Amino acid sequence: MTDTPRIADPMEWGKGARVFEVFLEPTCPFSVRALGKIDRLVELAGPENITVRLRLLSQPWHMYSGVIVRCVLAASMLEGGRKNARSVLDEVGAHREEFEFEAHCRGPNMDVTPRQIIARIEEYCGIPLAAAFEFPELEAAVKWQAKYARQNGIHVSPTFMIDGLIQPDIASGDAVEDWVAKLVR
Repeated sequence: MTDTPRIADPMEWGKGARVFEVFLEPTCPFSVRALGKIDRLVELAGPENITVRLRLLSQPWHMYSGVIVRCVLAASMLEGGRKNARSVLDEVGAHREEFEFEAHCRGPNMDVTPRQIIARIEEYCGIPLAAAFEFPELEAAVKWQAKYARQNGIHVSPTFMIDGLIQPDIASGDAVEDWVAKLVR
């Protein structure tokens, strides 16, 4: 009997030809704001017109970024796939102070271990991540996200791409209607 390799379920919504990629760091407040607009974007633009792909961009000044990105990808490898991954992103964003350092360098999270971060995420979203966090396939999935961002010149979150081109004029503070106007021709 052979174990089937696990793969990360793509975090993708819609089936349109126009591709909108959003590079997010799970604890970045601007990424959290952008993530909160994705469902409305797909609804307004029409899932037949656009494909939205979420990409993860771990950033070193967000101290638990690597652990959380790995949790998101681990969740996507479990039954429930991208729905699980989205739940982790949503819950981390909703409770971001519990996953971030004050001023990126101090505060109560200085005494928190990666195991405790995983347990917090499990508690908030009800997805058993501790065992999934150790999936050997996760290393390739995490590296793919980092490599893809670097190959596209992405260094900060959130960053937005339309059809493979970075869009410096799109920001998380924009109205969803403004995003739609740039996406739907």
